[in-house]
Amino acid sequence: MDARTSLLTALARAYDGRSWHGPNLLGSIRGLTPEEAFYRPGRGRHTVYDLVLHAAYWKYVTRRRLTGEKRGSFPLKGSNFFPEPAVKAAPAVLGARAVLEEAHRALVAAVEALPDEVFGEKRGSWTAEEMIAGVAAHDLYHAGQIQLVKKFFAERGKR
Repeated sequence: MDARTSLLTALARAYDGRSWHGPNLLGSIRGLTPEEAFYRPGRGRHTVYDLVLHAAYWKYVTRRRLTGEKRGSFPLKGSNFFPEPAVKAAPAVLGARAVLEEAHRALVAAVEALPDEVFGEKRGSWTAEEMIAGVAAHDLYHAGQIQLVKKFFAERGKR
């Protein structure tokens, strides 16, 4: 399997493909309610909403680094973690999911379009291949984290 095929497979499994380990990133937010999305498990801890936009942002950053695109095209102002919306309701949750979906789709399209020789080239401290594999690992890390936040939400009143 070539690098591109391997990386696209890893991105798909981590994001919305079939995975042996449990929920992928999209699966971890399937059926998410606004109450779950905005539940903060402790002071200084992230909500699922935070994590969804954070994952989207790093897909955007990786795509930008791969393509040489300039900063400023992410749909929200800021970077990494973003302020919560004034109204914590279903439209905000759906909006965050749409931002994630678009960022993922754009990253996959960029990986599909990369010339073969680019995968081994350094883009800053990392090769393109390392960055793309890192995005897949990042998705899985946050899928697990989201599962934990949802579990904390479900058990909050049982203690």
